[in-house]
Amino acid sequence: MKAITSVVIVAFGLTLSTLASAQGEDVRIGIAGPFTGSYARLGAQVWNGAQAAADQINAQGGINGGQIVLVKGDDACEPKQAVAVANRLVDTERVEAVIGHVCSSSTFPASEVYADASVLMITPASTADKITEQGLDNVLRMVGRDDQQGTVAADYLRTQLQAKRIAIVHDKDSYGMGVALAVQNTLTQNGQKPVLFEGLTRGEKDFNALVTKIKGVQADAVFYGGLAVEAGTLVRQIREAGMSIPFVAGDGIASDDFTFAAGGGQFIDGVLMVFGKDARDNPDSQQAVATLRKEGFEPLGYTLYAYASVQAIAQAMLASHSRNGDDLGKWLRSHEVPTVAGAKRWDARGDLATPDFVMYRWDSNGGYAAVR
Repeated sequence: MKAITSVVIVAFGLTLSTLASAQGEDVRIGIAGPFTGSYARLGAQVWNGAQAAADQINAQGGINGGQIVLVKGDDACEPKQAVAVANRLVDTERVEAVIGHVCSSSTFPASEVYADASVLMITPASTADKITEQGLDNVLRMVGRDDQQGTVAADYLRTQLQAKRIAIVHDKDSYGMGVALAVQNTLTQNGQKPVLFEGLTRGEKDFNALVTKIKGVQADAVFYGGLAVEAGTLVRQIREAGMSIPFVAGDGIASDDFTFAAGGGQFIDGVLMVFGKDARDNPDSQQAVATLRKEGFEPLGYTLYAYASVQAIAQAMLASHSRNGDDLGKWLRSHEVPTVAGAKRWDARGDLATPDFVMYRWDSNGGYAAVR
């Protein structure tokens, strides 16, 4: 995937005269996520989106005269490695803000490191409820929560698909388990108990025993909580077992990894996915989308959420004249910020004030579109 080199987009609310109004030191922003391993494509989304935004803002003069310098931190979606990355970003790289992490199981322990150092952290991808329930002023997210997307998924399964015998599968990770439990809880509250609630292990490739269980309980729909690699493998093996039942997943499959892991578009055609409103459709994102595509990168998934996170950091630093994470977090909680993903506001916890989860359907070409 080609690195983003130059972007010439007018910043939202960040005019050239404002950006260049003062001379200052460079702003070092850590970009933390999986840049190697099975989920590296998710990391590439975040890196390319952040780099595009940084290039655009730097071209307009930077932040209070300082240029944005991005520092990559590869956690491979491993919690222990994420803590090590967080400590390096804070102690060695001296970053003043972080965009990341991607996997919720990495974001949660890393957030404590950033809190201790008063470094702002905005995750563009992690949805686990507990991340913003720690009472940390420096922690925010650019996506919704598991309990919110779980409700959307459960209601769609129940009312639109009219599924009666729903099997829920998760990857035993913070994100996967969290969204799976949210789906289970919503179904149970509506008097519908899932016929199966089963975990698989990330990294495995043979789910035939699990597929046999799904078939055995006569499931008429499957919900999967987890990431794209395992989801693609699972849906392929379900289809190969002769089951054409609906397969619904959370936002963790919003990556072209899903198509590759499934082994082809014929296996993912019709798969349903809960995700936020596609920022590529936002009128204010069109120049960013065009530039990213020109550089050979389709801004799927979390790309524009990472872009928006850089914009939020820039606007907070400009307005507050501070680089302290607690100050920046408090400022963002009390101001609406225009971004390529739309205008964003946060509540007292650091969650989006207005989550925008909707349902998408994948097609045989490896793309997805909102269900109308």
